[in-house]
Amino acid sequence: MPRIIGVDIPKEKRVDIALTYIYGIGRTLAVTVLKAANIDLAKRAKDLTEEEVSRLATIIQKDYRVEGDLRRDVAANIKRLIDIGSYRGLRHRRGLPVRGQRTKTNARTRKGPRKTVGVVRQKATKATAPAGAEGAKGK
Repeated sequence: MPRIIGVDIPKEKRVDIALTYIYGIGRTLAVTVLKAANIDLAKRAKDLTEEEVSRLATIIQKDYRVEGDLRRDVAANIKRLIDIGSYRGLRHRRGLPVRGQRTKTNARTRKGPRKTVGVVRQKATKATAPAGAEGAKGK
């Protein structure tokens, strides 16, 4: 498996697909990077030479924010929203959907499994009279 920016990319897949295993690189950006590095899109990751891998790594590191840097930036942005007390920050803090989705139903991904609210009833100890007493009265 070729290793680019600390991520093992799958060797059997095409290079444009394999690059999407790096956080922050999608299909479009992968194609753009490969064109900038003059690498054939149909090439498999296992067929990349060391020189091509290093070219890819330098282009990605120089021009784009990926992996740890991008994760840090996203976390810092969310923390900033929470600190300033914006509506979006409150939604993040409460673990609810941030982008205006409905929460009366659905939103289970953000809210987690259902917590059923209801009455807890105690088990009835003497709900019915003994069976023998009823039969003796009637005769």
